[in-house]
Amino acid sequence: MSRSQLRIAAALLIVLIVVVAANALDHLPGSVRGHIDAERAALVTSQSQLGAARSQVADQVQAAPDLFDALPFGREWADRFGQAAGQLRSAADDVDQLTRIEKRDRRADRQQVETLLSHEGKLRAQALADATAIQKDAAHWVDAGNHLPEQIPEMERNYQAIHGFDLGPLTAAVERAATDWPEKKSDLEARLASARAIVTQADTRWQSTAEARRKAAAGNLTGADIGALLGFEASLQTCAADLPKQAGELNTLSAQLYTSWDKLLVDMRARGDEYDQKIRTVRTRLADAAAKSGDVTSEEQWTAVPHTTYDAMRNDLGMATEHKPAGKYDYEADHVAQPAGMAYVAPPTERSNQYGYWDHRDGRDFWVFYGQYALLRDLLSNHDYRPFDRYEWEDYRTYSTRGQTYYGHEGPGNAPKYGSQGAATQSRYSSSTYAQSGGFRDSKYANKSGSYRNSQYASPSAKDPNADHSPKTFGHNAAPSQPPARTYHPAPAPSRSPSSSPGRSFGRRH
Repeated sequence: MSRSQLRIAAALLIVLIVVVAANALDHLPGSVRGHIDAERAALVTSQSQLGAARSQVADQVQAAPDLFDALPFGREWADRFGQAAGQLRSAADDVDQLTRIEKRDRRADRQQVETLLSHEGKLRAQALADATAIQKDAAHWVDAGNHLPEQIPEMERNYQAIHGFDLGPLTAAVERAATDWPEKKSDLEARLASARAIVTQADTRWQSTAEARRKAAAGNLTGADIGALLGFEASLQTCAADLPKQAGELNTLSAQLYTSWDKLLVDMRARGDEYDQKIRTVRTRLADAAAKSGDVTSEEQWTAVPHTTYDAMRNDLGMATEHKPAGKYDYEADHVAQPAGMAYVAPPTERSNQYGYWDHRDGRDFWVFYGQYALLRDLLSNHDYRPFDRYEWEDYRTYSTRGQTYYGHEGPGNAPKYGSQGAATQSRYSSSTYAQSGGFRDSKYANKSGSYRNSQYASPSAKDPNADHSPKTFGHNAAPSQPPARTYHPAPAPSRSPSSSPGRSFGRRH
């Protein structure tokens, strides 16, 4: 064989060796295949355990049919086992898929195998946990039936806790709130009726089980009587715990109607991979729905937030990121960021509300907070209140009804007035950590009026002088349609307040 032929043969041999080596490596690792085998065996064991548990409970139910027929458990246990069996069937489907992948034997499938193994293991474990819980419940009822006389005193204590619960203060609070806030009347009364029903139903069933309880104390009961009493005992225990809980929740909801609150983003900072927001919560507690004054309090706290939250709200410095008005429950709060304070302004057609009034001077309307709410005004504006103009309030309402954030307009460049890029915010929060760390430095409003197109947070379209620079929906980038932009100027000093509302002014603390 010539040298050239030898070289060709050697090259072919090397190629063959590489191919064989590559094929040898393109297999599922032995540890993964071993895991599949283990889960396959575990599934078979779990199916057997579930069947044994079902048979055990079935025997207990069959041995005491009157007892279990009178209990909710007697109507539920078969369906509960059915759900557990369904979980094992899903686990079996995973094992079947694992078997098919195992036969393909490709290393690239390892991630899919590990995902299926994890899912199958969780299903199997949950099915067994559910079966064990059913067994424990069945054993509990059998044991409780055997020791019912000892449980009669506990039934008595639970009944007295329900029957003796004083609903008087709760009823008075609900009636007062329903009168002050008519739109909540039906909801409040329905919740109160639910609490009253617990007491009524407990009284009714207590009377109806008097003879059964007497027999139980004497140890002379049928299976049906035992089941009925055990079911009633469980119901009493639940109701004794639920009644004070429902009453407490209803008291809390009634009290929430008399409080308005705002959560303002007053500072923010980024420290490497850590992000913090400083939130000022301003609460106003009213004595009644028509109160002309309220007790205003506030608190501030730095809170660590995920980067996604920080980034989504980075344009909202100085804004009320959440607002809950009086007459609403806390869970009904508005979570769309808006200029702080605007939510307290009355529609111009109404002229006034408990927080302030519209004043008119030099052909313009602007909002004035009553002196009683000077602290509220100052906390919301960071002690730099600038009266809202009627036109910007109307624009704000347009955005608010759409569920969109309103950043306002300032100057001929149609730049925002509120939020991190707003002129008002940069003045109000010039001493914030955000400002001291250079948060405003790239905005032209930091030193002079103009556009915010050069801001480090401005989008490419914002930097385009010919692009639309209207406010955006919170959390989105789409520009909404809006009324023609207006140029705003500082409002003139208010005219003298009406004599019926002394102490109304703005711009300084009272």
